Amino acid sequence: MDIAENAALVVVDVQKGFEELEYWGARNNPAADDNIAALIDVWQGSGRPVVFVRHDSVKPGSPLRLGYEGNEFKEYVEGRRGKGAGAELFVTKTVNSAFLGTPDLGAWLTAQGISQIVVAGIQTNMCAETTARMGGNLGYDVLFAYDATYTFDLEGPFGWRRGADEIAQASAVSLHGGGFARVVTTEELVASAAG
Repeated sequence: MDIAENAALVVVDVQKGFEELEYWGARNNPAADDNIAALIDVWQGSGRPVVFVRHDSVKPGSPLRLGYEGNEFKEYVEGRRGKGAGAELFVTKTVNSAFLGTPDLGAWLTAQGISQIVVAGIQTNMCAETTARMGGNLGYDVLFAYDATYTFDLEGPFGWRRGADEIAQASAVSLHGGGFARVVTTEELVASAAG
């Protein structure tokens, strides 16, 4: 796998509010946080750019709402901000896609000459997937760090309920099979970026 020297790691919504499982329900992939941290470390250590994205929910009562502690980045992410040798961007958003936040992610990537992005973060099937899909639509070479994401059990229409693992796998199949992104592992990314 070829990782561009200026490939941007887009870290989506790794916020304290996602620890409130009584709100979200059961989650999958307990290794996700360690994998996200490993990707940030490798990206910063190699001087590659990192984008930190925060969801500022406009829903009253959301654990991700502005002014509430849950809106803040998890400690391991906050502690890594500003530590890299490469460029860094902080984006806030109120919708699923990091490309519809402030400042304009696409404009920044273009200005930096970046054509490849790696997407990691929370939730697999929500903001991480939407960001990856939109990145693919916009013509970026998108790598989706599957095991550096996690999600929660979810109920949809017709009383259909799916577990977090099923939902995450469906996202991966849609992204990869649909040509939006290449779904890869943290281990693959770390080996390629560090090499």
